[in-house]
Amino acid sequence: MSTFSDSSIQSRFQRRAVPLGSGAESLDIVCFSHLRWDLVYQRPQHLLTRAAHHNRVFVVEEPVFDAQLPRLQETPLGDRLVRVVPHLPPGTDGIQQTRYLRQLTDQLLQSQHISRFIAWYYTPLALRFSGHLKPEATIYDCMDDLAGFDGADPDLPALEQLLLARSDVVFTGGYSLYRARRQEHGNIHAFPSSIDAGHFATARRPGLAEPPDQAGIDGPRLGFFGVIDERLDRQLLADIATARPDWQFVMIGPVVKIAPQVLPQLPNIHWLGPKPYGDLPVYIAHWDVALMPFALNAATRFISPTKTLEYLAAGKQVVSTPVADVVTPYGKSGLVKIAADPERFIACCTEALAAPTDASWLAAVDSCLAATSWDETWQQMTELVSAALEPAVEGAACNDV
Repeated sequence: MSTFSDSSIQSRFQRRAVPLGSGAESLDIVCFSHLRWDLVYQRPQHLLTRAAHHNRVFVVEEPVFDAQLPRLQETPLGDRLVRVVPHLPPGTDGIQQTRYLRQLTDQLLQSQHISRFIAWYYTPLALRFSGHLKPEATIYDCMDDLAGFDGADPDLPALEQLLLARSDVVFTGGYSLYRARRQEHGNIHAFPSSIDAGHFATARRPGLAEPPDQAGIDGPRLGFFGVIDERLDRQLLADIATARPDWQFVMIGPVVKIAPQVLPQLPNIHWLGPKPYGDLPVYIAHWDVALMPFALNAATRFISPTKTLEYLAAGKQVVSTPVADVVTPYGKSGLVKIAADPERFIACCTEALAAPTDASWLAAVDSCLAATSWDETWQQMTELVSAALEPAVEGAACNDV
């Protein structure tokens, strides 16, 4: 079978990549994220690990309420990458939480000697405790419409408008989100989910060992990996599994924001839990079809699922509900089958099970994959951030004279 190579893109990135900053001094990056670094490996991890090739990166997560006194847990994830988790006392109210987090953020900058830095936001809520900072530039990587998620903070829309007003550059996680936000900022750019193609192409290799917890699942396997939350259409999954008891549904990923009890429990649905990013190819290698059974709701209106290209890189036929950023371009190009109801979803899965993953189909997939990579995405982002930094850099140089 064909094996996609990302080496040409990788080498191009290595030639062109430069630190964010000026002269011998690269700027630090302080990132404020609503996502746990160890939940699933997705957009922030792909981008920030690349940022850490040249810049020190500090990823500040949301707090954990388990400490007698406020403290920071700093975990090095590499030479220049540090995960920062605030630990606060249980029962801390909102006002005190903001006060603690501001103090801890200031403590981080002082202890790590962070003086000139870029503030990189994934969540506008972090402005509550970081709005007093004076970064060289503010970047908002708007990967999702967080206000559309279940349990969203009611202050999110107002804080997002404040963040948009402060940001020097805004990125969006897909084209639908870009179209929804493009009138709200003068320097906004769409960067849909990209791909580490070489990693997932290992699933195409023959003879990969079967993971033990999947080995005993017989019959055609239709699989999903990702965060399992309100974006999963649980009723659709239950309807398909009920109608086709001979198909086996392998579901991989952490369950968050919903109770495990609400997940459909049928003999042919197998909830295997979260798996390390490095292990995903050996699971998907033994699937027959890859699924994206997303509900069509406020939380999925603007998503650009990373798994679309990851499934294709693994050489698997893909069936998805009509999420806008999947329909265009992958549905319209024929690389992903689109189904809006259980009957059509079953029909598309039947077609996918019978469809050959031959050399011509893989060539079409690899042509699509060759158009993007996380390396290229990061390189393009750094060029835009560097352009936004130029006035600040020139001002700093004048001050040094």
